[in-house]
Amino acid sequence: MYSAFSSVCTPENLMYLLKGAVISLVIAALSLCIGTIFGIIGASAKLSENKVFRFLGNLYVEIIRGTPFLVQLTYIYLAFPLLYMAITGNIIRQNLYVVGLAALSINSGAYTTELIRSGIIGIDKGQFEAGETLGLTKAQTMRMIILPQAFKRIVPPLVSEFITLVKDSSLISTIGAVELMKSAMVLGGVYYDYLSSLTIAAGYYLAMTLCISFFARKLERKLAESD
Repeated sequence: MYSAFSSVCTPENLMYLLKGAVISLVIAALSLCIGTIFGIIGASAKLSENKVFRFLGNLYVEIIRGTPFLVQLTYIYLAFPLLYMAITGNIIRQNLYVVGLAALSINSGAYTTELIRSGIIGIDKGQFEAGETLGLTKAQTMRMIILPQAFKRIVPPLVSEFITLVKDSSLISTIGAVELMKSAMVLGGVYYDYLSSLTIAAGYYLAMTLCISFFARKLERKLAESD
């Protein structure tokens, strides 16, 4: 077993898997950024006084949280080309990374919607009244007073969401996107030794999540000092 592992664990193969790890990390980071934008929109909809916006916000969150990510990913992968053809009459060649990024962002947006909504609800009502006293509109109060405070509260759960995205990015290998998981499977096929390549890939995933947690703790301490 050691001999098989040492055959796979060469500098070239480690570098090959490292490139896959970087792709996984970049996709997860972009998904978190885009998902946070979706989360701000979703939280605004759920906290809106407009019933239609509240309904749409709740519908988005319930559909995404109530279905597996793999189903969402596969659905977007299969449905978008059909929708595009129905509208334009042309066939589209999909970029698998864009499909994976879109699916991860939409999925993450539903969870960050709840995180941001909880963060906003947790802000003291006096902060809203202070905005009115200063003559700010609701949007200005939200942007200048409420959201900065809310984001400080949701940094820890956002970090957990980022770690989840790093791990979930492995699922985009199912549509053919080459990231860390797909790279490990390719390497396993070359050497007929999937266990060794997956073990190395697991080490990369663990290293990424530990690094994220480390920097998150430093960020939390810095934010706490600024209070």
